[in-house]
Amino acid sequence: MPVSKSSPSQPRGAFGERTNLQTPGPLDASSSIKSWLAGPKRAQCKRPSNENDGGDRKRVKISSEERNSPCGSDSDAYESDSDVEMMQHAPCHRLKTASLNSASQRPPVAISRRPFVSTWPILQSFVSSNKSDVFRCQSVLDGSFLAPPYACAYSHSARSGGTPLLAVATEQGTVYVVDTSKRKNWDPEPVVTTFQPHNNGIFDVKWNMSDTLLATVSGDRLARISDLETGCTVQTLRGHQGTVKCVSWDPTQPELLSTGGRDGLVCIWDLRVGENRAEQGPSDLHPVLTISAAHEDTGPNGKRKTPKGKRAPMPKSVTGLIYSDANPYHLISSGSSDGILRCWDLRLSKSKSTKVKEPPCLFSSPLDPTTFQPSSRPRGIISLVDGTGPTAGLCFALCADSRIHTYGRDSLAAFGNSYTHENLQTNFYVKLAASPCGRWLATGGSGVSGSSFMFDVSNATRASPYAAQTGVELKGHAGDAGGVDWASGMLSTCWDDGMVRLWRPDTETHMACVENPEEQRWDWCWAGA
Repeated sequence: MPVSKSSPSQPRGAFGERTNLQTPGPLDASSSIKSWLAGPKRAQCKRPSNENDGGDRKRVKISSEERNSPCGSDSDAYESDSDVEMMQHAPCHRLKTASLNSASQRPPVAISRRPFVSTWPILQSFVSSNKSDVFRCQSVLDGSFLAPPYACAYSHSARSGGTPLLAVATEQGTVYVVDTSKRKNWDPEPVVTTFQPHNNGIFDVKWNMSDTLLATVSGDRLARISDLETGCTVQTLRGHQGTVKCVSWDPTQPELLSTGGRDGLVCIWDLRVGENRAEQGPSDLHPVLTISAAHEDTGPNGKRKTPKGKRAPMPKSVTGLIYSDANPYHLISSGSSDGILRCWDLRLSKSKSTKVKEPPCLFSSPLDPTTFQPSSRPRGIISLVDGTGPTAGLCFALCADSRIHTYGRDSLAAFGNSYTHENLQTNFYVKLAASPCGRWLATGGSGVSGSSFMFDVSNATRASPYAAQTGVELKGHAGDAGGVDWASGMLSTCWDDGMVRLWRPDTETHMACVENPEEQRWDWCWAGA
């Protein structure tokens, strides 16, 4: 699909000054098992019109069909509780800047949240067939049979109940797109679309909002945009000086995306613009905005300290990026040195020399939740996701302390509760993913066991302070489990042995496995085994 370009005379018109605050409401669940994973149908988002254009701002409205969907309102999904809860956070640490988000300045708001019925029995019922729920990542190099998958991502359509297309990125720079629909034991593996955007390991892969393009970031210091229909690279994004760790599409502007790397840079790209240079090829793009030393320490003057010199320490990596759904110009990032999140204002501003200024950091987390435990030093964030439905307005971070910490999106303040498992260990390759319904999280794991884990986060804001909520363990193969992602009705996990395994809730099969484990082990893997 060709990528549209804007007029060279207005290369950065996408970044106007605008503020659009929306407060998403809670999203309930029905009693059917599949509905717990199904998310609301996603329509292509459009940025509200600018006030200067004289247009009226519009809020997204839920249609009657969506209200009657499996994730629609269901009073039976609640326990009886009419208490009003006050979400209290410590004041945000704000940096000196000309403009602040009004959402971050407002005081804590009293909200009424009734606790959801526990979905623990559903998580415990997840099973995976050894015959029909396994996909192998074939190597493209001579001398090896399988390639370790580093990351995976379901399409937006798959998360809304459509065809479950899964993109799997490997250590060899290959991307496989496979249909993970449920099949019979005797059915062959599905037909796979294969393309090669990189010749180095791919650490993150994301679909654009229309499911027509894939963004991949790699150890070759590049990000690339691939057309799903042709499998060809349509844009090469150059700007990083180190391994690119994460990528995130702007949900309200389909041509914009951001990348973060081990060089400490955050790069913002606009696929409609970019300077084409003949010596680098006609498809090369350069970032329209960059944030250097994004997670370095801040000095007394409010400026970040950039490592310089031959003996300077390694830059602090950018490990996660998510766009705030409360303000379309706010980008939240995480780093590898501590559990502090930072929020950046992406609206363009120019100095007297007409040079574009670096986006300012509006505010950051007031406290580091990785230091909440006694005698604990700061530990970095490995993967970052945002909540939806009942967890809308929250962010979840998988940290190097082997815990998942919860943050408020508007203030970036950390809640006292966390999620962990006695066998959960982390490394650079482990990912965190949120289910479409917003009630569950899944993460990979490293170490001897090499398991994946699932957590119920429906009551993330009601857990006891400083309490660690345990999860459900999924054992499948040897080696580390890295990439994970959810679709409607299933979870995919990637393993170092070159296998991708699918998990689905099935109470009857799980009970049979628990009753006769030795007999069923040949055919099934199951939660808690």
